[in-house]
Amino acid sequence: MRALVVAPQPFFSPRGTPFSVYYRTLVLSELGVEVDLLTYGEGQDVDLPGVRIVRIPRFAFLGPVKVGPSMLKLFLDGWLVLWTLALLARRRYDFVHAHEESVFWLRWLKPVFGFKLVYDMHSSLPQQLSNFQYTRSRLLIGLFERLEDSCLARADAVITICPELADYAVPRVPDPARHLLIENSIFDEVRLVNGARTAAAADGTDPERQLPAGRPIVAYAGTFESYQGLDVLVAAFARAHARCPDAFLLMVGGAPEQVERLAARARAAGLDGHCLFTGRVAQPVAKRLLARADVLTSPRSEGTNTPLKIYELLASGKPLVATRILSHTQVLDDEVCVLVDPEPDAMAAGLVAALEAGPRRDGVVAAARALYERAYSRAAYERKMRALLEVLR
Repeated sequence: MRALVVAPQPFFSPRGTPFSVYYRTLVLSELGVEVDLLTYGEGQDVDLPGVRIVRIPRFAFLGPVKVGPSMLKLFLDGWLVLWTLALLARRRYDFVHAHEESVFWLRWLKPVFGFKLVYDMHSSLPQQLSNFQYTRSRLLIGLFERLEDSCLARADAVITICPELADYAVPRVPDPARHLLIENSIFDEVRLVNGARTAAAADGTDPERQLPAGRPIVAYAGTFESYQGLDVLVAAFARAHARCPDAFLLMVGGAPEQVERLAARARAAGLDGHCLFTGRVAQPVAKRLLARADVLTSPRSEGTNTPLKIYELLASGKPLVATRILSHTQVLDDEVCVLVDPEPDAMAAGLVAALEAGPRRDGVVAAARALYERAYSRAAYERKMRALLEVLR
């Protein structure tokens, strides 16, 4: 089979977190599909055997592409439409795999070029317009809702990434057998073309050398956006530290201004000498830092989509402290992690419980590993991708 994958995002750029596109494309190729991947000009080249990466112009002078709707993305998507037309005119594809908003133009091109259409729905795009406060226009949001419903109705297969999104999409898909829930649950290391690996933070320091020896480490890794609940985590750790004075807080990620704001809160909470903020680091460095941790955290305060990192945390062999919100509870329960309310006192108690050795800690770690192997491992992911190809045959 031959497929065109259209991904309106920087590829590959960890800041833009296009991991789902990488893993979908990687596994399609491993299953024998010949893939052309059309994407933005921004990003690093990756090693994807059997995949031809096609990029629109970079337009670097316009600045980096940010997460969420923007005028820059609208401009770049216009160029993606032109490149899509050129590829469809030159090559015949058995199916086109549309990520996010690319389905909006591919839905109309489908009857013209006669391909089967896969809608990889990472989120509801009308909801994004509201969540990112891009517009309050009910007219515009309503237009996107009708367009999204039309895409769900016309796609030959629809992929969603979490149960909440599946519950939203399935009633809008005429044949539920065309829907597949395929979580972003695998985390092979991304292979860059030049093989480069960044071993230090942006300021030239090596965060791995800055971690103290012999102290239990509580770690967070990810973006520093407001919905991640990091203010609560810092406040909670300060309270937990009073009970576990040897504990050390590791915070991986964040833009410089975000890191400085949160580091100031940590200093104000009396955590000087008891925490490390690394800023953004390369994926391999982040993995090595988390491997040094004794407790992992996901303090997210809001959201419905399950974070990609949750699956890696489940498989880590370390206790996880996570907030009791829908974003987490679609996958997590009290058997596989320490679930806490998203407020400082409850999270502090959860951190202390996870730091203390004993049957409770060992039990959640073992249950988490078993859940991952059963439902979210690479073997499970490959089974789901094979099922997708069967739907399209």
